Amino acid sequence: MAQVKAGSLSLEVETFGKAENPAVILIAGLGFQLIDWPVSFCKTLADAGYHVVRFDNRDVGKSERLENLGLPDMEKVIAARSGGEIPDVPYGLHQMAEDVVHLMDSLSLARAHIAGMSMGGMITQLMAIHHSARCLSMTSIMSSSGEASVSAPDPEAMAAISGAPASPAREDIIAFGLGVNDVIGSPGFRWDRDALKAHIGHCVDRGVSPNGYMRQMAAVFTAPSRREELKKVSIPALVIHGTEDRLVPISAGQDTADHIPGATMVPVDGMGHDLSPDLCVRLAEIILPHLNRHSSI
Repeated sequence: MAQVKAGSLSLEVETFGKAENPAVILIAGLGFQLIDWPVSFCKTLADAGYHVVRFDNRDVGKSERLENLGLPDMEKVIAARSGGEIPDVPYGLHQMAEDVVHLMDSLSLARAHIAGMSMGGMITQLMAIHHSARCLSMTSIMSSSGEASVSAPDPEAMAAISGAPASPAREDIIAFGLGVNDVIGSPGFRWDRDALKAHIGHCVDRGVSPNGYMRQMAAVFTAPSRREELKKVSIPALVIHGTEDRLVPISAGQDTADHIPGATMVPVDGMGHDLSPDLCVRLAEIILPHLNRHSSI
C-alpha cells in the first residue's frame, strides 16, 4: 500500500495486476475502508486481466483526515434537508468524485472502469455524469439515485448505522460492527463469525474516524437526487442490488437502472448490504462479463 497525492489530499491506495491492463477503480461506501474489498475479489479481477485499484476515501482508514473542516450537526442537517433546504456541510459527494479524478491523474490513468458500493455507488454515478470521458464503464452496487421516495431504509437498519460503540475501546468497536452486520449483512452470504471479527479488528487497527464518518454521512444526506442527470449517462452501466438489502432497498437500485439509458440491472438473491467474501465471489461473476464487454482485452 502507498500514499498517493490526489489533488490537495493524500489517499491510501493499493493496486493489483499489471499496470498496463485496463484499470478498475473500486470505491468504498460510507465508513468502509479499502480492505473491505476482499483481496480475493481484487485478485480475481486482476487474474482476469485488469489493473485493480482500491483506496481509502478521504476521512477514513489511512487516508487524510479533514478535522479542520469541523463536525457537522446531523440533527440540523437532517432537519434542513427535510425542510427542502441544502444545509452547509464540510464537503459533498461531488468533491469525493473529484478525489477519484485526481487519483486517476496521479496514477496516470486516462480512463478506468469505475465500480462503487453504497456511497461509493453514488460517487460512481457522479463520475459517469460529470467525468464520463474518464470512464470505460460504471458499476453501481447496493446504491441509489438519491431519490428519497424509493430509498427509505428499514428503521432498524437506519438505527444500526446511526448508533455508536459503547466506548472507544477496541472490543466495543468490534462488538458494534458485529451488531451492525447482524442487521444489514447478507443473509444468503453470511460471514464466518471469527473471520468477520478479525476483519473488523483489522479495520480498527488501521484507524477509525468517527468524525470522518459523520462528515461522509453529511455528504450522503445532503446529496440531491441524481435521477434527471442519470438520464444523460452514455457509458455502459451495470447496477447490482440485493433482494435482502435492509439499508438501501432494492427499489433504489431498480430506480437507478431505470434512469440510466441501456443500463443492466442484476438483482442478487440473499444479498444484503455488506461485502462478505462469499458475496464477492458472486459479484465477480456478475461484474467480469460487464468489464470484458467494454474493455480492449
